[in-house]
Amino acid sequence: MLSEIEQVLPSEIEKRSFEIITEELKEMGKILCPETELIVKRCIHTSADFEYADSLVFTEGVVEKAKDAIRRGVPIITDTQMGKAGINKKRLAEYGSEVLCFMSDEDVAEMAKKNGTTRAVASMDKAAALGREAIFAVGNAPTALVRLYELIKEGKINPELIIAVPVGFVNVVQSKELILSLEDTPSIVARGRKGGSNIAACICNALLYQM
Repeated sequence: MLSEIEQVLPSEIEKRSFEIITEELKEMGKILCPETELIVKRCIHTSADFEYADSLVFTEGVVEKAKDAIRRGVPIITDTQMGKAGINKKRLAEYGSEVLCFMSDEDVAEMAKKNGTTRAVASMDKAAALGREAIFAVGNAPTALVRLYELIKEGKINPELIIAVPVGFVNVVQSKELILSLEDTPSIVARGRKGGSNIAACICNALLYQM
């Protein structure tokens, strides 16, 4: 088995990984859109799951719209501390932007308890109350997506981008479809049950690395 180990320099591992991904996509007959190709490949690289080549849905022009928002210093709001930790904050800071997560805030916990909601819902309400432009990266809580949908319909927020990639079984598929139904809201959605905070962070970083 040792003889089968591929010898790759540490500095070349990521490059080699992307070469393998490109080769396997070609073997599968998958042709990716040039605009979104690097995002799809980074999601595959993060998860080793080639299903993202089919399940990721991008609204028209979303990549350029997202990069323009980052250049303007629009913050990224996540629904998990894990997602926040995974985003390249140093690169983001170059554009005067930052990552915010309100899930651990005491006032969010109090608001959720008072209103009988999840902390994810309360954190989206807190984000809306800021009155700022924002990119939302949701990798865990479908209730966050449902609340975002409601806030948009109520005219309380107008997100620059929604990354909708929660993972799980309860209302995950339905919440993603709600976001896809918002024709005027730029979004990147992983249809189906798969996703996660690592995928949400991965997409944010993929956007940053293209800038």
